[in-house]
Amino acid sequence: MENQNGLQQRMTRRECLKRLGFSSAGLLLAGYPVMIEPCLLEINHYKIPLPNLPPAFEGFRILQITDTHLGNITPAWFIQSVIQTANRIPCDLMVFTGDAVQSDHSAEYLQTIWSLLGELQAPLGVFAVFGNHDHWIGFDQSLHWAGKMGLSLRHQGKRLTRQNQHLWLGGLGDCWEDSPGDELCFANADAKDCKIALAHNPDTADLPLSVPIDLFISGHTHGGQVNLPFLREMAAPINNKAYLHGLVKTPSSQVFISRGIGCTGIPLRFRCTPEIAILTLTCA
Repeated sequence: MENQNGLQQRMTRRECLKRLGFSSAGLLLAGYPVMIEPCLLEINHYKIPLPNLPPAFEGFRILQITDTHLGNITPAWFIQSVIQTANRIPCDLMVFTGDAVQSDHSAEYLQTIWSLLGELQAPLGVFAVFGNHDHWIGFDQSLHWAGKMGLSLRHQGKRLTRQNQHLWLGGLGDCWEDSPGDELCFANADAKDCKIALAHNPDTADLPLSVPIDLFISGHTHGGQVNLPFLREMAAPINNKAYLHGLVKTPSSQVFISRGIGCTGIPLRFRCTPEIAILTLTCA
């Protein structure tokens, strides 16, 4: 028969293993939103019905990347893997909607991120606008590197043509740090033309713009980064809390908001994975 000291020793060993198991589970749970979920990239498809879409553009696919926030939290290797993934996805057009670098880092990061974004390839081109962090880190240099890569669409418009039908893409300025410039983007567009605006901050859709916009494509919110009741809306830096993530209909337009790639503020994501968004336009 086992003596009392042997029984106590076995129970102590069992208790130690149990505590070790609980500690390991606790560390895993604590590390998940910091080390794991920020790297769990999703490719999400969204159907966007546009009443004013020309029939020739039925099924037109726009791939969106936004809010890379290159820095200590979101490293270059992860962003490069995102870009490599994006280049394998069939689409017609690619867009980047701002906040390339985390603004509390050196402006030297700008060359790195825009060189990476310059590797994006799509049949009808790749176009970018700027966010608040792009202004805060040094807007002249942001403009320089985006322009050198041939990506900047800020305050410019691009007319896309299929079967003699037209779709306009315009690059609006950030609503915190820039003027929208919508009158410049769509100066040559007809009133009846379908117009899509790249606007980093979705609150841009609530500004008094000079022309009606059929669709805004935005980022900025990161989906709140933490998807918990009442917390994600608080974490999103927007005035209109309806513009958190996904497709939102307004009385006069529609706004699509991507969860983006990187992190800012708090260095974690929880139930709010980074995403590449594929927008398929369809005639409503």
